[in-house]
Parts: sequence; structure tokens; C-alpha cells
Amino acid sequence: MTESLPDKFDRPVHIAVIGGTGLSQLEGYTPVASVNPQTPWGYPSAPIHILEHNGVHVAFLSRHGAHHEYAPHEVPSRANIAALRHIGVRCVIAFSAVGSLQEHIRPMDFVVPDQIIDRTKGIRPFTFFEKGLVGHVGFADPFDDKLAQVVKSCAGAMQGEGSTLHEGGTVICMEGPQFSTRAESNMYRSWSGTVINMSALPESKLAREAELAYQMICMATDYDCWRSVPGGDVDVETVMKYMSANSVNAKRLVGAVLDELIAEEKQNEDLVLAKHLVGASEGAVKFMTKPAGRDLEAMKRVEYLFPNFWKE
Repeated sequence: MTESLPDKFDRPVHIAVIGGTGLSQLEGYTPVASVNPQTPWGYPSAPIHILEHNGVHVAFLSRHGAHHEYAPHEVPSRANIAALRHIGVRCVIAFSAVGSLQEHIRPMDFVVPDQIIDRTKGIRPFTFFEKGLVGHVGFADPFDDKLAQVVKSCAGAMQGEGSTLHEGGTVICMEGPQFSTRAESNMYRSWSGTVINMSALPESKLAREAELAYQMICMATDYDCWRSVPGGDVDVETVMKYMSANSVNAKRLVGAVLDELIAEEKQNEDLVLAKHLVGASEGAVKFMTKPAGRDLEAMKRVEYLFPNFWKE
């Protein structure tokens, strides 16, 4: 029970899983703490569970809240990413249920995307750098290729029906919470969209600003509404049916990826510490807003993410 766990943990946790629809917990891991840090952007969507496996600690955060109470546009993504960064996380695996926009990606297949098209509407706070502090961080490749290679190497962990893992692809991230119109769904297909969800943004943008290695694992649960067959339009019942049917494979895949990352953590590998991203935000921020124009509160918020950021 969460209530009986310590609410503090004094060691850095480098690896995290953000669970979405269909992945609300990690099995086979020993819970050791449940922390709920208050960030400059508020509290995360749920307490972060600190779990232990093979001598390494992993953080787990439910994107939509402990009881799935946050709609996609309500998820406190800045607080989520800031809280993970604050406890030491540098490497994030994010899970998401998605709709397929391509015939060959069937319900219960998995996709390791490498691109995103943003179809959100600007109502979700999407940057840490604002209100007196400007930063332009590169986002040409929104997911981490090094993490993607780890995920792809774990495809063999899945068994039986629904075990196909597709390498690469473009996520269309729509606003929601309603599903697409048929015209929109066909437009996304014409753009070569691979899958569609409501969660990839701003989460991945914020992870990049926070210098976290971030990779999403998508599990197809439906064909959105472009595929005109009787009773074939996406609805929550369809999504949950396929999530339930393939939950074992979802957990196997995520578990295998974590085993690989845990092994790398023990060897102090650069990937788990995201050393290839260190300093990416520093130049983006320090060279934009001149010292005379920097807002003190904005600087404090950045200091929460990057302690000693302003120390010369």
C-alpha cells in the first residue's frame, strides 16, 4: 500500500517509466518509497513510486493520475517532468495507447516512433523557458535514438499474438479528449502519419528541455476512424478491450527494456545518465535573454531543474 511507504528517498533515481492508458503499474518490482515533490509548476499528476529491481531503483509515474482523472489537456506535464528530473531521473520510457493510421499496423502491435506532428491547440503549457527567460531547444528528432535501439532489441520479449514491433514512424499528437473526425483521420494518413495519440506532447518537448533521454513505446488499440468498416470506429470500449488482451505483452516489453537499462545503470553507462544531452539547454537559455532582462522568478524555476545553473 502506498500509504505505508516512506514519502522520502534520498538517493538519485536515474530511470523512469511514465505509464499511460493500459500501463498503470510495474509488476515484479519492490516498492520502496512514494514521493510527491512540489515543483515550481505544481505537483505531478500522481505520487512517484520508487521501485527496486536487481539492486537498481526505477521511478514510475502515472501520466493521467492515480485513478486516470486527468484528461490529456489537463496532465500537468511540466510538473511531471520537473519532478522526475528533480529526483535524479535522466532516462525516461513513456508508454501510450495509440490509434493506427496504417493498415499494416494492427491493433495490439507496438510502434517505436521517431517523429511527431503537433496537432495540439496551444492550451497545454509546453515549455519551462518563458516569462522573462527565453530558450530555444533543438527538437528535430523528438525521441532518443539510443533509447529506441534498446527498445527495438527487446522485441523478442513479447510472445504470441500481437507481438509485432514496428521500428520508426510518426506520431500525430492531437488535442482530444474527443477522437478524430473521419476527414482528419484521412488527412493524417495523407501526411504519412503512422499512429495517433493525445500524450506525446508536450511531454517529449519538456523532456528535451530538461535534458532527459526520452522514448515513447506505442501500442495500437484501434484503427482510429479512417478504416470504414461496420462498427469499426474507435471508442473507449475498443481501446480497453485491446489493452486488456495485450497487457501481458506490454508489461513484458517494458520489463525487458528496464532490464537492459538496469544492466547499463550498473555499468554506469552514458545512456542512462543522458550524457549526450548534458548542456543542451544551457546554451539555448544563457545566450538568449541578456542578464539585464532575466526575470528572477524565471531564473529560480530553471535552477530547480538544473541546480547551480547560473553559477559562473
